[in-house]
Amino acid sequence: MRKLTLALALGALAFSPGAAMAWGGTAHAVIDRAALAAIPQDGPVFLKAYTDYIAASASLPDSWRGDSENFSKIEEDPNHGWFREQFLFLKPIPRSRYEFLIALYKRYETIKDSDPATAARTNVRWTGTLPYAAIEAYDRLVVCMRQVRKAQATGQDASVPAQHCSFDTIRLGHYIGDGAQPMHDSIHSDGWRGENPRGFTTDRTVHGRFESQFVDGIKLTVADIAPRIGAPGHRSGDMFDAVLAYLDEAGDKVAQVYMLEKRAGFADFADRDVRAMVYERTAAGAAMLRDMLCRAWAESAQPPAKVTPAPLDFANPRFNPETGSAPD
Repeated sequence: MRKLTLALALGALAFSPGAAMAWGGTAHAVIDRAALAAIPQDGPVFLKAYTDYIAASASLPDSWRGDSENFSKIEEDPNHGWFREQFLFLKPIPRSRYEFLIALYKRYETIKDSDPATAARTNVRWTGTLPYAAIEAYDRLVVCMRQVRKAQATGQDASVPAQHCSFDTIRLGHYIGDGAQPMHDSIHSDGWRGENPRGFTTDRTVHGRFESQFVDGIKLTVADIAPRIGAPGHRSGDMFDAVLAYLDEAGDKVAQVYMLEKRAGFADFADRDVRAMVYERTAAGAAMLRDMLCRAWAESAQPPAKVTPAPLDFANPRFNPETGSAPD
């Protein structure tokens, strides 16, 4: 009875209006499987042994967002979105989660009387923290991959650090998968908001109808997107900037998603254009995840960089007394 009650509760959560469950289980698992299959021989191939575990757990971070576990929910909810229109005032994007949050609050204080409607959504929940969640998971992967390399180099059992890496891959894969879905990168995540000259739907179910109902209806598989993933990229350059650019590319497609919805409400599983959008976006997610895993593996071959003065040192020229640390 307890198991049945729990299952019913989780089911109700998945379909509740306030629970924006990303891509649904199908697409998240396909993205992870496709990314792992695309890892080249000079990448972290050890992760392929954990493909079934990673794919089966692809939606795990969504389970940390239940109303009954509110400490977890408050921390985790923002990690699944990046509502860019909410912080156009903020350039460049801070390289610190906490500097970002403080900037939001300062903006809220500035506009709360003159523009209370905008101020009501100028907070962490309605702006999102997805790129920070992704880069934090990436950093953890670099650390555990160093431990895998060390174990391999000394002939020790590498299975424990490899398991740590597979768990961090679940987290990174989920956030990167979310970011590939245009509605996770816009205020129009659950129906069009604000001025609407093209008459896009304001129905909150649009999110689920696209990323879950349609994806399940077309029976998305790895074979559908594997040819679209392409060669590995992001071999160099700043990874945080790459994540921001990746989210911008996805967010720029949100109007296209709504235009496609006007045709048949995502109910026509034979619609080739909607299929093409799903294939392109999930392939983009798989490619980005593959690239970040490979880049983390390459970075793990180097010893940790010595930061002087340390980020917590008041003498660091970038030290921010409001956060107690220097940003990356």
